[in-house]
Amino acid sequence: MEINGERIMVEGKILRIAKPHAWPQQEWFEDVENPEVLIGALQKTKRCPDILTFWQRLPDTQPKYSYAMERDSIAALPIKSYSYWWEKQIDRTARNKARKAEKKGVIVKPATFDDRFIQGMTSIFNETPVRQGRPYLHYGKDFETVKREFSRVLFREEIFGAYLGEELVGFIMLCDAGTYAFLGQIISKIACRDLAPNNALLAKAVERCAEKGLPYLVYAYWLEDSLGDFKRSNGFQKFDLPRYFVPLTKKGKLALKLGLHRGWQRVVPRQIQSPLKKLRAHWYGLKERIQFAPH
Repeated sequence: MEINGERIMVEGKILRIAKPHAWPQQEWFEDVENPEVLIGALQKTKRCPDILTFWQRLPDTQPKYSYAMERDSIAALPIKSYSYWWEKQIDRTARNKARKAEKKGVIVKPATFDDRFIQGMTSIFNETPVRQGRPYLHYGKDFETVKREFSRVLFREEIFGAYLGEELVGFIMLCDAGTYAFLGQIISKIACRDLAPNNALLAKAVERCAEKGLPYLVYAYWLEDSLGDFKRSNGFQKFDLPRYFVPLTKKGKLALKLGLHRGWQRVVPRQIQSPLKKLRAHWYGLKERIQFAPH
C-alpha cells in the first residue's frame, strides 16, 4: 500500500494492521511526524486497514499523543565515552571476554560489502539452522539473496568484520539512526564462540559511537533470555517507548478492546508463555548441541 508517496506495510489477513514503513526495521530510523494526516489518508483507501500502529523513537520516552498506547521495551546503551563504558558500565565477565578475543587473535576492522565479504556472511548464516534456541531467520539463504537483502540500507551503515587471520568469523552492521546508533546485525560463527568475537565487535561499536558523538547504542528489544543476558552484561538498559494503536474500522475497535492487536502471544497468559518458551529453547538448544558435538 502507498500513501502520499510512502509505502505502508500491512500485516495480517483477518486483522489487518498498518505500519508507516515499507519494511519492519525501518521504524527504528524514521519518526511519524503527522499521524493525523496518515490516519485520514488510510481511512479513505479502498481497503482500509483495521488498525494503525506506530511508536516514538528514543530519546522521546514521554507520550506525545492521546491514542491508545502500550509500551515497547528496547535495549539501549547510554554513551558517554569509550573509557566510561569500559570502566563503569560493563561487568567484569564481559570485559574479560573482550580482552580474550584480542589475545586469541581476533581483529575487528572496517569491512567492505564486496563479494568476498558477502561470501563470509553467507557462510556464517548457513553454519546452523538454530541460534538462541530458535530457528534462525537467515539460514539457507544463498549468496545472491544475502547480497540483495543486506544492500538496501548500506547508505546508513558502517560494517566491521571480526577476523581470525583471513577468515571472517563475525561482523557487525552499525546504523546511524540520527538520535542514536542501531545494531542492524551482530553475529559470529558458533564454532568460534570461545574466542568471544561478539564482545570484540560490540566494543568496536561503542568506540565508534563515542567517536561520532551518538548518545545511545540501541540493540533491538529488551529480552529475558541468553541474548538479554549478553546485553545486560555489556551495560545495556531497558527503555520503555510509547507505541500507539489507532483503530480505523469497527473490527479494529473491537480487536483493540479485546486485546487482539498484539497477536496470540499477548493473549496467552504470561505464566503459560514462559514454560513454552523454555521448552522451545531446550529443544532447539539440544539440536544445536548435537550438531556441534565432537565426532
